[in-house]
Amino acid sequence: MTPYRILRARPLWIANGVITGALALLFTVFYVGANIDPAGHLKNLPVALVDADTGELGAHVAQGIAAAPGDKVEWKTMTEREARTQLGKGKLYGALVVPADFSVSVTALSNGTATHRPTLTILTNQSAGSLGSSFARQATTTAATAASVQLGRQLALPDKALAADPIAVHVEDGHPLGDHSGVGLTAFYYSLVLVVCGMLAANVLTGQVDHALGYTHNDMGPRRLHRPLIRATRVQTLAVSSTMMAGLSLVMGTLVMTGAVGIMGMDAGHLPLLWLYSVAAIAVCGIGALALLAVAGTPGMLLVTLVFIGMAVPTAGATTPLEALPGFYRFLAEFEPLRQITGGVRSILYYDAQGDAGLTRGWLMMGVGLVSALAFGFGVTRLYDSKGLHRINLSP
Repeated sequence: MTPYRILRARPLWIANGVITGALALLFTVFYVGANIDPAGHLKNLPVALVDADTGELGAHVAQGIAAAPGDKVEWKTMTEREARTQLGKGKLYGALVVPADFSVSVTALSNGTATHRPTLTILTNQSAGSLGSSFARQATTTAATAASVQLGRQLALPDKALAADPIAVHVEDGHPLGDHSGVGLTAFYYSLVLVVCGMLAANVLTGQVDHALGYTHNDMGPRRLHRPLIRATRVQTLAVSSTMMAGLSLVMGTLVMTGAVGIMGMDAGHLPLLWLYSVAAIAVCGIGALALLAVAGTPGMLLVTLVFIGMAVPTAGATTPLEALPGFYRFLAEFEPLRQITGGVRSILYYDAQGDAGLTRGWLMMGVGLVSALAFGFGVTRLYDSKGLHRINLSP
């Protein structure tokens, strides 16, 4: 019998068609669905509104901006110092500042004694995400333009061009990053590397531990290697794999940081903390993936790919802000591992490792994830063992 005859087997085509088709559809829904219309889904983007004017006109302008209809932007009234502090924690995507001399400048303009136009300042924040910062800049620019038009109608200026747009807009970076910070994306890509390392290491360890125990063979090019069977329960197998994952995370975390910071020159501070966080992230993701593989078997790798990549990348809040995601994706972002890890890495790289800038949440959610993975993995495999669902030694 020729092996090509199995190509005529309908069940083979149907089963694999369903699996690969489902993967294609799910990845499309997760990736394209999350990013197809961010502007349309934008809601409550946090942007600071600062009135530092010593006169009365600044308050009038700020009130008009805050009272504008729409819910795409959540204007947060605060002082300039508070705004810069919040920008330095990634809590804001931008700010619109009415400077202290705004009323004086407007008065001078109307009296014909002005040496410069009244100015509104826009503060951007690429560290919180380039698209989110772009949305904030669009919103603040629109608000500043509307305020300028409104003020021009109230002033009796002989220069019609100046009367149509009397306010100048000055844009500056509210929280500057280094040249090697990837315009605020290095935290995301570094975190993605950590997650992928944990996921791939789990796949490697599952196969290698099974081979070492004699349950599977190992193909090395044209050679097929076998080992004597060492009987192990599912719980014992998962324990061995998890122990190795914890140990190898030290190696992988060290090499990831060495490659990113030492070789590629990524801007980074707090290196001991970054190393510890990297090791922990790889270990937690790896043990979580091992738990899924131990429980689901061969289909587990598909589940791991969906959980750690398919659902995680679009909801990480790095490329598209969470405020611009549809509701379902915002829900996923509450527990998807990549978002939690990215928040911690972003805090270490961009925000001086401040706890309330995402680092505390990152540690907390990794702890919850580790406990959940261990409880799920060992709980289900213990159930398998208690029901006599022992592993079978495959014949060579």
